[in-house]
Amino acid sequence: MANKMLKLTIILSLLISLALFVSSNDDDINNHNMEEEDDDEEQELYVVDTPLQNQRSRSRFLATIIKKGRQCNRETNNICNGVRANKGKDLLFCCKKHCRNILSDKNNCGVCGNKCKQGEKCCNGVCTNVMSNVHHCGKCKRECLNGDPCGNGFCGY
Repeated sequence: MANKMLKLTIILSLLISLALFVSSNDDDINNHNMEEEDDDEEQELYVVDTPLQNQRSRSRFLATIIKKGRQCNRETNNICNGVRANKGKDLLFCCKKHCRNILSDKNNCGVCGNKCKQGEKCCNGVCTNVMSNVHHCGKCKRECLNGDPCGNGFCGY
């Protein structure tokens, strides 16, 4: 009787372990897909192209880094007022007390407070319908080749 209970307990624990393993892999896959989409929109760090006026760089190898969403104040601590970053790909402005990249932020596209509509992304400071635009198909700067149309964010759809 004890032998049967031991086997039953082992089998049950293996099944539970397998179920947990399968469900955690599904979560990892879903989170990975979400991370890929987030990578398209904005980076977490901005490396400023030129040193900020109020900070003197002691070395050309020491870069000024601004984190995404860093707090700022237009009057007293405006560290991101028209600052170029990441080799000119980003343009930072202080929008509602936070540093924002107005070239790719869908809530501050082109200027602070300009929100893109559903299905649009901020591509180089312009709200763009990425579901049907052949120059920005599915994401910014994804161009459809050979005259293929863009439908639902896919070239040749």
